[in-house]
Amino acid sequence: MAESATAIPTTMAAMLLTGHGDVEKLHYREDAKTPTPGAGEVLVQVTATAKNNTDRKAREGLYPTKEKGDVTSFAMGKTPTLTFPRIQGADVAGRVVAVGEGVDAERIGQRGLLDFNIYADERRDINLTPDYYGHGADGGYAEYIAVPADQFHHVPNPELRDAELASMGMCSYQTAYHMMTSARVSAGERVLVSGASGGVGTALIQLCRIVGAIPYAVSQPDKTEALIALGAEAVIDRGNLSTFVDRVLEATNGQPIDAVMDLVGGEMTDLFIDTMIVDMQSRHTYPRLSIAGASGGNLSEIMWTRIYLYQVQIFGVSHGTREEAEQLIDWICRGELKPVLHATFKLSELHTAERYFVNRDSNYLGKIVIVPDAQWEAHGAPFALTSTQEPDA
Repeated sequence: MAESATAIPTTMAAMLLTGHGDVEKLHYREDAKTPTPGAGEVLVQVTATAKNNTDRKAREGLYPTKEKGDVTSFAMGKTPTLTFPRIQGADVAGRVVAVGEGVDAERIGQRGLLDFNIYADERRDINLTPDYYGHGADGGYAEYIAVPADQFHHVPNPELRDAELASMGMCSYQTAYHMMTSARVSAGERVLVSGASGGVGTALIQLCRIVGAIPYAVSQPDKTEALIALGAEAVIDRGNLSTFVDRVLEATNGQPIDAVMDLVGGEMTDLFIDTMIVDMQSRHTYPRLSIAGASGGNLSEIMWTRIYLYQVQIFGVSHGTREEAEQLIDWICRGELKPVLHATFKLSELHTAERYFVNRDSNYLGKIVIVPDAQWEAHGAPFALTSTQEPDA
């Protein structure tokens, strides 16, 4: 039986995804059923949920693994887990308002951040069939969510507002950290970060500095000041592909990149490899390519002889592990990771937020966060779009 400090409403506002397609498949309802926490779970009143590109890709069915034209969800197990209607939203911040059987009632009132994974088992160091809240189970684009108590981590830090905390969610930060641990990034290594202005990219820059690695960001020139302030050693313009490798080597004083964190794919992947194999005699480790995205295209043409002759190690990354999530929470609580929050939108305006995200321009850096309408004044309004951020500005 659930235990709560106050009466919980039986219905709530939520954004329901009703099928694969464009934003018209997202329907705002104010009479969705409020979940009840089961054994070992907590009920969280959602105050902020960061938006991730995986929300759009899952909605549009852009996770093919066999046929290029497949419209399919993220399905790593035997059967797809995305069923409709589904409440999306993985990176959830909020407060515990009720607990299920077996959970200490003292957790009620705690502010925290969700480890977004739906783990297949209790293993702490591996996650072979990853799924996540907002896909295989309802997520945070709602007023309430029920989640495992041990995956809703207490983050009391008063200097972090709820929207800022959500912007540091595990979908971006844990993916970034798992890219680095998979490629065994270590202190002193030169790391090339593509897609550096997004959620995973900005997380990678910070995480490199925490472990002592040197991040080189690939982005637009007008993001240079902000990315260097975040920790980038240099920013390389992603344009003019014919000179890209030369410009990377100029930034590194001619030294090869040790590892690439690739969020772009497409025609950039071969160039990323070039930045690592330019001078094999000066290397001390194998070239490593860690891949967790394909914003520049889902297909890359690469000569396999370049991979095996240069001994390039390739790591595919989707989600991380329980151990990595707990390490990230520790760094957040100690103030070693900083939020990169772009702007907030009301939950009822998710269509607008989705279009803004797809059509974002050079003003964009960091994360968009979605706030329930009932929580807007307290947690959303302070970070709403400014006039210089508006799409038509």
